[in-house]
Amino acid sequence: MQVSSEVVGKALKEYRTKITQRQINNYAAAVGDPNPVYLDDGRKGGVIAPPTLAAAVTWPIIQNIYKYVDLGYPPEILFQLVHYSEHLAIHRPMQPGDELSVRGEVAAVVPEKSGTHIVFKLPAFDSRENPVFTEYIGGLLRGVDCPDGGRGSDNIPGPVKADSNQQPLWQTAQPITREACYIYEGCADVPFPIHTSPSFARSVGLPDIIYFGIGTLAHAVREMVNREGAADPSGVKTISCRFRGMVLPDSFIRIQLLQRNVDSGGIDLSFRVLNREDREAVSDGSMHIDP
Repeated sequence: MQVSSEVVGKALKEYRTKITQRQINNYAAAVGDPNPVYLDDGRKGGVIAPPTLAAAVTWPIIQNIYKYVDLGYPPEILFQLVHYSEHLAIHRPMQPGDELSVRGEVAAVVPEKSGTHIVFKLPAFDSRENPVFTEYIGGLLRGVDCPDGGRGSDNIPGPVKADSNQQPLWQTAQPITREACYIYEGCADVPFPIHTSPSFARSVGLPDIIYFGIGTLAHAVREMVNREGAADPSGVKTISCRFRGMVLPDSFIRIQLLQRNVDSGGIDLSFRVLNREDREAVSDGSMHIDP
């Protein structure tokens, strides 16, 4: 199968949604994060959203992408799509009552060694037209060629590389139970059958259901915020990573901090997540936290 990069620049239909306190509470519960900033509605300023909730907010767009933009690709090509890259620029934390509009576009279509990387830029604005977050979400069309050479690579943030051969500054293990797949799907409200339907997962060549890539990233972000950011997510400005390997249920992940750079501009962190087989599930992980 082949795809064209002529779709780069195409606008998506607008998507509107409203953030609720229950949504914020549920997402924190989905990744086992008891940080009071996500749960305690009696705190000064009320609750704010975990940074990676943004990816759940935009999921209805990605899940129903053909309702938002005409890619000109055959629908069956989406069966080849896997989450490959994520970049979040967070302009301010989401709060209950935020009325958001997401007006996205196709940002890039880029050939890769094992397929074609298609990236959607999804900026979210509040009711006053102030930016709240901008997500660049990339999927890899496995085994799909882009013979025209692609376009848009200059439009998207590149991965931040770290030396993965060095000893981590710290690491922590996190069990991933079978029920964690169902808890994350339900609490984050991101239904997708490769994560909760064993029969569907096997029908597309997987050995079993697999844990969510963005859920794996959310576990890492939780540790970075609580260990390196004084448990204050309001300073998180960017999060970026690539998704590399599967996390099977009834296993575990190891979250590793690889580098920490601190200066007057804030904290820059580089991290990765290993699966049970010691392969990278999340690579090129990076986060910037303002002072």
